[in-house]
Amino acid sequence: MREMTISLSPGAIGVKATQDQAIEFAHYYGYEAVEPYGETLAGLSLLQIKDLAAKVQSQRLVWGSAGLTVEYRKDSATFEAGMAKFPAVSKALAAAGVKRVSTWIMPGHEELTYTQNMKMHAERLRAIATVCKDNGQRLGLEYVGPKTLWTSRRFPFLHTMAECKDLIAAIGTGNVGFVLDSWHWQMAGEKAAELKTLTNADIVSVDLNDAPAGIAADQQIDSQRELPLATGVLDVKTFLNTLNELGCDAPVRCEPFNAPLRALPAEQALTKVADAMKRAMALIA
Repeated sequence: MREMTISLSPGAIGVKATQDQAIEFAHYYGYEAVEPYGETLAGLSLLQIKDLAAKVQSQRLVWGSAGLTVEYRKDSATFEAGMAKFPAVSKALAAAGVKRVSTWIMPGHEELTYTQNMKMHAERLRAIATVCKDNGQRLGLEYVGPKTLWTSRRFPFLHTMAECKDLIAAIGTGNVGFVLDSWHWQMAGEKAAELKTLTNADIVSVDLNDAPAGIAADQQIDSQRELPLATGVLDVKTFLNTLNELGCDAPVRCEPFNAPLRALPAEQALTKVADAMKRAMALIA
């Protein structure tokens, strides 16, 4: 029996949808969770938020993970502008019952050395995580594994689980964990052993996909992926079964970055992704 839920994140598969539409799509096409839109929720009244949360429940769905609305990778002014708005966003998410917020780490920088970049990330993400903690939310961080990306900047930055653990320890708020992506896990050269160092409490959300065939791991391009099980390049079975053994109850979204999929009409993309995700989940013993 699995506790992970198949989560719909429309933007990740190239489908445009309002929050209401996302909920309706998730229900109609057989997903089990749906991405909450933090900025949308922050623009609603408390009554409207409660009505939306009730709609999710009535459709037999749960909330997935919300994307972080703060741009913390750029200059201080951009970060501070995002932080000024974030408490209201986090509070609105909490009112809806959302307990997970996720973001990703750029694995390199043109100006900051590894040490300088680690300090910046720890400071800024600590501020973000503190707001999340005040509102009962966990913050998930996704390390980005492909060599083609972490070598594309002057100063490479963290791109493995071990390094991300260092950042989480430096943040030190107690509510920060991982966004585990099957692509980045395998592109970082990791196997089941690395996953087994975690507990369910460490896993905030999960991304699932596959990689193009016939391309060496160190030549794979982050923005060119496939639907889960499309090629068998990624060991999705080991990935999911190991997470299941950990008692993982995280939402699992499809993140294929696939141009042909994005070109499909919404109903076709939603159906194709739902089918792929269900086949992948069926691999869980």
